[in-house]
Amino acid sequence: MASGAPKEGSPRASPAEEAQVFLDGFLRDFPAPPGPETPLPWKAPCAVLSHEEVQGELAELALSFLGSRSMPPALASALTHAAVSQLLQTDLSEFEKPPVTEHEDGGEEEDKSPVTLLDARSLARSLFTHLWSVCSSWQEEVPPTARTPQQPWLVSAHAIRNTRRKMEDRHVALLAFNQLFGLTDSVDRAYFAVFDGHGGVDAAKFASVHVHTNAARQLGLATDPAGTLREAFRLTDEMFLRRAKRERLQSGTTGVCALIAGGTLHIAWLGDSQVILVQQGQVVKLMDAHRPERQDEKERIEALGGFVSHMDCWRVNGTLAVSRAIGDIFQKPYVSAEADAASRELTGTEDYLLLACDGFFDFVSPEDAAGLVQNHLAQHQGSGLHVAKELVAAAQEQGSRDNITVLVVFLRDPRDLLKAGPPEAGAVHSEPSELNGAEKVGGAGPPLPTLPCDSAPPKP
Repeated sequence: MASGAPKEGSPRASPAEEAQVFLDGFLRDFPAPPGPETPLPWKAPCAVLSHEEVQGELAELALSFLGSRSMPPALASALTHAAVSQLLQTDLSEFEKPPVTEHEDGGEEEDKSPVTLLDARSLARSLFTHLWSVCSSWQEEVPPTARTPQQPWLVSAHAIRNTRRKMEDRHVALLAFNQLFGLTDSVDRAYFAVFDGHGGVDAAKFASVHVHTNAARQLGLATDPAGTLREAFRLTDEMFLRRAKRERLQSGTTGVCALIAGGTLHIAWLGDSQVILVQQGQVVKLMDAHRPERQDEKERIEALGGFVSHMDCWRVNGTLAVSRAIGDIFQKPYVSAEADAASRELTGTEDYLLLACDGFFDFVSPEDAAGLVQNHLAQHQGSGLHVAKELVAAAQEQGSRDNITVLVVFLRDPRDLLKAGPPEAGAVHSEPSELNGAEKVGGAGPPLPTLPCDSAPPKP
């Protein structure tokens, strides 16, 4: 635990007092801005960044570092936004490296448009200087946005490599979305996502940083959040393909994300990572996974000149078992980056969201997952903090050898869910309108106590 963190068992401080404690601790550990040779507490995310990648990559760098100091999400997000914004307002030409020429599809033919890249290590050093400067100025007075508690959420997350050689999953839980992007409207927002990489971790890492960043940049975030998420997937795919050409990357990733904006749930997905909603003990189906054996997906692929064949499972062009994904540069356009999206207004009777990769859902059905959650809460007096770990273990016991990631976002106090009793066996409700757009049925639910995530995926 960082020196600025409050001690366990101490009286609960006000948000302003808590922020002051963490700022004091940061400046005690780093009493001066870093010099040219001063070691930094973080490493650059990569060697070079394009201009379009800078905001997301640097925000991830700062947010991860501040989170490692157990800093409250609102304060960490606000500090990150202030530091990154300061850096982006400077002249970035000092970080430029000689232009490089991209290669089409990783081949020998050169694209005529050279790309100017920025030195990521120098940017990382400059970012820490700006972060130190913001902390120093805020020590005098913390801005209201940094000390105002965000809508509280109880989140349980667990991720394991399992028997695979590498961990290629990533997950995201942004409890202070507005503070991270400097949004000042009256709509509370929180963002959650699971990305399941294949052929390497690069695409999943990239998506876990840039999908929400691209969503926040869109003007439609306030008026069409579901469409904005769909567009964010498309933009992230385009960005990653440009990096894939530069760096000869061949990986891809499926993904599913959920944005809770006020009293409305918005979801978007590519591939076979999935999200389900449990409402009063019953599973509500929100989406259909993108798999090659789906008739509409098969017809789309064949219309483009590709094929779907069965080789231990249904595969696109005899290779990929998913028909939509970010990346997979050599399978475009057959593997599409066009996401599906849906919206649903929340009534306050919803229990939780469960986001997971196919390493989970291929082995545990949605209705069995709901039963496992209910049993876990009954055995732990309504504590849901470690429920994701139990769900992951259940998938392992059922034979999953893949990477497994599970993220459970409680929409009501889990202690209240015990009163409803166990869910009906096999009860799954599917509402077709949710797969095609918004459905208006009510308002927002009550606030919940905040608890930390159970675990995070290992860093490569």
